[in-house]
Parts: sequence; C-alpha cells; structure tokens
Amino acid sequence: MGFAEKFGIAAGIVAGQIILIIVIWLIFKRIARKIKAGDGTKIKPLTIKNIRLLSTKQITSTIILLLRLLKYVITAFQLFITVPIVFSLFPSTEELASTIFGYILTPLKNIGIGIVKYIPNLITIIIILFINKYILKALKFFSGQIARERLKIPGFYPDWAQPTFNILRVLIYAFTVAVIYPYLPGSESRVFQGVSVFVGIIFSLGSSSAIGNLVAGLVITYMRPFKIGDRISIQGNTGFVVEKSIMVLRIKTSKNEYITYPNLQILSASIINYNTSSDEDEEGLILHAEITFGYSTPWRVIHEILIEAALKTEHVLKKPKPFVLQTALDDFYARYQINCYTKQIENMPAIYSELYQNLQDGFAAKGLDMTAPAYQIRLPAEIPTKRTKPKED
Repeated sequence: MGFAEKFGIAAGIVAGQIILIIVIWLIFKRIARKIKAGDGTKIKPLTIKNIRLLSTKQITSTIILLLRLLKYVITAFQLFITVPIVFSLFPSTEELASTIFGYILTPLKNIGIGIVKYIPNLITIIIILFINKYILKALKFFSGQIARERLKIPGFYPDWAQPTFNILRVLIYAFTVAVIYPYLPGSESRVFQGVSVFVGIIFSLGSSSAIGNLVAGLVITYMRPFKIGDRISIQGNTGFVVEKSIMVLRIKTSKNEYITYPNLQILSASIINYNTSSDEDEEGLILHAEITFGYSTPWRVIHEILIEAALKTEHVLKKPKPFVLQTALDDFYARYQINCYTKQIENMPAIYSELYQNLQDGFAAKGLDMTAPAYQIRLPAEIPTKRTKPKED
C-alpha cells in the first residue's frame, strides 16, 4: 500500500471522526434544548417527605451539566482512538501509535482484571448487606408490635420500643461498616486509612457536647420522667411537652411560649410531672393555696371559708374532700393552706384563678379583711448620746 493510499485512508478516518463529533454535539445540543423546554412540566422537584431537596431549575441545570461532561468524554475518547489508528498507518509513527494504544489499553485491562478479582469481595458485601437488611426489618417489626402493645415483655414499657430500635439500628449499622471495611477496594491503602483517621479526629473533637446530649437523651428515655403531652415544671417554667427528641426537649407554656432545653441540662434538673401525679394516683393532683390571718379570727371560721371556696371551684373534686393545713404560727398571724384535688391538669391556671376569686368572695361575705396585720416601730429622730443629770430639788 503506497503512501498516497495510506494518506487517503488517514484523511478519511479523520474526516469521518470530525463528522461523527459534529453529529454527536448536535444530538447533545438537541437533547439539552428539549430538557430546557420540558422544564416545569416533565421534570418535577425532588422531595422527600414534603422536604424539597432540589428545585426543577436545579435538576435541569444538573442534567445539562452531566450531558455536557458526557459529550466531552465521548469526544476525548474518539480523539484517543483516532490518533493511534492514523499513526499506525505510517512506518515512522507506528511505534508511537503502539505506545498510545498501550496508554489506553493497559489501564482498561487493569480495570477489567481488578473488577474480576473484586467479584468475591463484592458478593461478600452483598450478603452482609442482605443479612443486615432483614435483621433490621425483624427488629422494626418487633418494636412496632411492642409499641402498639400487641407484644408485651415484662418490665419493658411500650414507649421504650422506638428508642431501643433506633439504638440497635445505629449499633448494627456501625457493626456492618466495621465488617465491610476490609472488603472495600483500597481499604489497605495509606490514603484510605488517613482519611478514616481524619474523620475520626474531626468527629471526636467536634461532637463532645452533642454526644453528651445524645447520652443524656438515652438516659432520660429509660428514666421515663415524662412523655409527650405531659404537663411538667422544670427550672421554674411550667408547660406541656410538645417535643422529646434524642437531643432536646421542648415545652409549650400557658402563654404559648416554646422553651427548648438540651437533654444534658434536663438530666441534672429536678422535674415535676403533674400528669404522673394525676394518672398514677387515684385521688388526683393536689392544688394548694396559702393565706395568712390574724389570731382575732377563730381558726374554725377560716377553715370553713377555705373549704367552701375550694368546693365552689370548677374542676375541683368533691371526693376526696378539700382539707386545710395550718403551716405556721407567726408573731402576728397564722398561716393556712387550702388543699384540693383535681384531675384536670391542663386547666391548672384557670383552677387557681377561680380558687383565688372564691376565696376573696368567701371572706368578703363574712365581713373579714384578708389584709394581714402589720406593725411598725417608730424610733425617735435623734437619740441622745450624753447622759443628763437629774435636777436636784
């Protein structure tokens, strides 16, 4: 084959590749145009549980970018193939063509051999993930049955089911990663080990408080001091529990204020649960109010007014009957404490307000003034510092 024929073949190959590249670029341009035209109609936003992750415009831009990258990759591959073929037609560049082919074929050959050798490890990873999947399914099924009280385990409360499942799921995932790690490609390389050490250091330095709240959340879960919907008092704030997560607690006060507490702070605080006092005690929660009265008024009269005012208050139980305690005998007055029972925990502010009103009305009806007696000792404006001698007769 003469030089002219070889040159003609080479020119034909180059021309064919140029035409092919132009056709490919036109195809990709037409696809990109159709994607832009279908924006908002055929392409929908990416959402997970009503949370929008990507908008239609962002998805369209990402697809066009990927198509552009694919176009450049195909073009580069065509050039890598065309140049060695053209060079192989001429004796002076045949060796160079062999070298270029080696650059292309050797990596592909190594990749193919690596894939074949990795197949046993891949099968092992698939089996491990398969076992992990069905273990989690079984645990989720049992936790659901316990939460719905269809399956009862002595000493294990239904509200423990979901948190326990979450803990076991994290532990199983961690164990699965530890088992799979040696089978991952490149796991023995220094780069892979360096990255894993770096991630571990970042995690340990940046999550000390988060880990503390996480552990405190687990402890609080198994302590069971409250549940969603309970009325509690913590650090001087009283409200209903609206959220109880593994990291924080949120309560809603009677003024519609939302207060957030980190679990680490709750663990060291004293908590009053009014619902527990009402639910587990058949008599109900005891509400109390304290007043003071002078000793000139007989204590029996005071007791009668206090009990009558409590019985008139809405949501106060008639049985058990309200009772009065005298908590102190001070210098100028006695302290009286009215105690009454209720089951309406959510109406505590209204019950207290009505009780105070009935107390005022009760004492006013008897003509008794609720103002506590007060005494003030007046000292002379000037205190003499010199002793004066008595006058002699």
